[in-house]
Amino acid sequence: MKIDLLFDPFGATWRDVREGAIVAEGEGFDGVWLYDHLAGSVHGQSRVLECWTALTAIAAVVPRVAVGPMVLNVANRDPGVLAVMAATLQEVSGGRLLLGLGAGGGRDTPYAREQVALGKPVASDATRRAAVESAVATLRSAWSGTVGGVGGFLQPDPAPPVIFGAFGPKMAELAGRVADGINLPGGPSLPRLLEVARTARAAAGRDPSSFVVTVSSDLSGASRRQLEEVGADRAVAFVRAPFADQARRLAAALP
Repeated sequence: MKIDLLFDPFGATWRDVREGAIVAEGEGFDGVWLYDHLAGSVHGQSRVLECWTALTAIAAVVPRVAVGPMVLNVANRDPGVLAVMAATLQEVSGGRLLLGLGAGGGRDTPYAREQVALGKPVASDATRRAAVESAVATLRSAWSGTVGGVGGFLQPDPAPPVIFGAFGPKMAELAGRVADGINLPGGPSLPRLLEVARTARAAAGRDPSSFVVTVSSDLSGASRRQLEEVGADRAVAFVRAPFADQARRLAAALP
């Protein structure tokens, strides 16, 4: 099982992120993820780095670790443009992109405020899930190289795995049916949601062995045992700035 770090970008600087990524790679961690948000105030901060720009910069600075957004709100970027962005980052990184996608926060979450402030309506849960499914279809169409008779769209080689963030059974089902992987929270709901995703994948006739399972979790012994029991591919540990210090601390505590 690979072990990744999720950097909390709220209030962080690029220097924090850059130094943290360099240390994470040096300490042997396998990946670096960033949240996708636009307004620091939704987490009580004055600023937040835009994750895609920061991930691209990380990929250029460190040569080994995987990079991924946790997770891109499909409402923030046109899916066709995102397809070319992702293909470009896959080339820049040498094939290290893990493309996390999600439906964004609902109307009852603080994250809705950043969408509304920029003139983006926050739709119902069902509508936002449908938007995620539609976005994946657009991504894969563009990655074929030709769309609507227009050729020359950048084709990623290989295509990055599309990993859906899920907190409930409906997104878990969608991940199994449509995506290449899933990100789930660790804890009591993990086995049930993963079973929903794997059952949906099998029902869709898709290879269960190629389904990427990432879990947001601490790195305690009990948590790692749970992840191993469910067959997780990657554990993703949350860290705050200064990221370099936290990466060293976590690395020192690992067995």
